[in-house]
Amino acid sequence: MSLTNKTKTQAGFTLLEVLISIFILGVGLLGLAGLQITGLKSGHSAQLRTEAIVHVYDIIERMRINKVVAQSGGYDIALGDAAPATSSVVDTDRGGWKTALALTLPSGDGAITTNAGVTTITIQWDDSRGVGGSGNQTFSISTEL
Repeated sequence: MSLTNKTKTQAGFTLLEVLISIFILGVGLLGLAGLQITGLKSGHSAQLRTEAIVHVYDIIERMRINKVVAQSGGYDIALGDAAPATSSVVDTDRGGWKTALALTLPSGDGAITTNAGVTTITIQWDDSRGVGGSGNQTFSISTEL
């Protein structure tokens, strides 16, 4: 009779252990989901930065092909300026570049300035979906053609 009484007094203890284990597992899974979201955001931001760099080097190569005009400031264009509509080589290059920025980067825009033989190319895009939701990102590079 004493053996039966001992088992009755411990009834329900296993259920409490299972509930605690499920709670700990749930917290762990939420932590993993948070890490996955952060990883996806970081990957998205890195992809946008890579695309921006590709566009910078694209316009630099276009400018090197038409080096004399580029060194004299013929490729200069400001942020917010519309893509030129004429059919000259320079306007076709700038228009294609601005269009590519707008299509591949969220709210993508670019600027080119030339001063004393040094060309600075700036690309700006919206990275609010990235880590920290930091909004506008800017990438800038200066080079001599």
